[in-house]
Amino acid sequence: MTTTRASLTDIDVRTLLKGATADERALAAHKLCRAMDREALTPDERAKAADILRVMAADATELVRRALAVTLKSSPLVPRDVAMKLARDVESICLPLLNFSPAFSDDDLSEIVRLGGPVRQVAIAKRPQVSERVTDSLVEYGVEAAVETAAANDNANFSERTLTRALQRFEKSEKVLAAVAYRQVLPQSVTEKLINLVGDQLRDHLLTHQSVSPELALQIAIGTKERAIVDLVDLAGRTADPKAFAQHLNRAKRLTASLLLRALAHGHMSFFECAVAELAGVPHHRTWLMIHDAGQLGLRAIYERAGLPARLYSAFRVAVDTYHTMEFDGGARDRERFQERMLQRFLTQAHTTQRDDVDYMLDKLDRLAAARPERRAGAA
Repeated sequence: MTTTRASLTDIDVRTLLKGATADERALAAHKLCRAMDREALTPDERAKAADILRVMAADATELVRRALAVTLKSSPLVPRDVAMKLARDVESICLPLLNFSPAFSDDDLSEIVRLGGPVRQVAIAKRPQVSERVTDSLVEYGVEAAVETAAANDNANFSERTLTRALQRFEKSEKVLAAVAYRQVLPQSVTEKLINLVGDQLRDHLLTHQSVSPELALQIAIGTKERAIVDLVDLAGRTADPKAFAQHLNRAKRLTASLLLRALAHGHMSFFECAVAELAGVPHHRTWLMIHDAGQLGLRAIYERAGLPARLYSAFRVAVDTYHTMEFDGGARDRERFQERMLQRFLTQAHTTQRDDVDYMLDKLDRLAAARPERRAGAA
């Protein structure tokens, strides 16, 4: 060390060892830790620093040990033996290190999870990076709060097997299931298991944001899994792969004119294009041109090729024309307002729509109106 650094270190080490009061020793510990953390140390200096930290960790005064833990919580200077010693200390000392310190190996953290109790488990679950080895231990030995915290931490890495185990252990825990459901990325198998465990709101989130097989999406939509039936029209608008969804609906004999009309009336044009292409056996790009760019004759030609009923053609024509006259405005509740305007225009212009479809759209309008924030505020 330089002369200044050596002088500072020697003075503060003496104070640390012989300070008359706990406050004096704690202040000396804090100054030493800050000085160590700021300077680029040689290997000899690092060894000396490690010895000083061992002295601090053995100090009977909690203030001294806390100064070390808080000041160097993220520092690579803390030796593993010091970190392990402080991990068994009182919470005000162990938690900063368990939250951040790089001194712990994955094996160390896993062992602390197994033996350290709920508070330490939650601290480890919050770390900036958590390996699969550690999340495996958290799921196997951790309390509900620890597993929820880890699942909500998108920097915590989970294997597919560990996530599945979490669902098994905590299938009745709404907090754990929600934390898993809102992870940025989930394996498809985990998503599909979650769908069987969660309520409508989380199920809708999973269907919108995670990978679900078209087969399962269809099963959910038609209610074969004994859950609340998800509206096929809404599902068609949310699916990430409208082409695959249209194909599976067609194989299940569910790709009906009524469904297409309702989807189109809600502005789900991508699904409508894919559905017509599927029914007509025409590539999507050609179907798109016929629907949008080929004038009056293009839509009629692809409509007839798809085998859709002639009596409903004028209703589809109105829906497509209405869609072309509208655009999203980018404001709050953009999608809801778009759908509401689309339904209103569609219902006032289409005269050949089946009564069931008209009733369905009127019901949708009622629900959209009831969902308006200003309507809810007025009711309150």
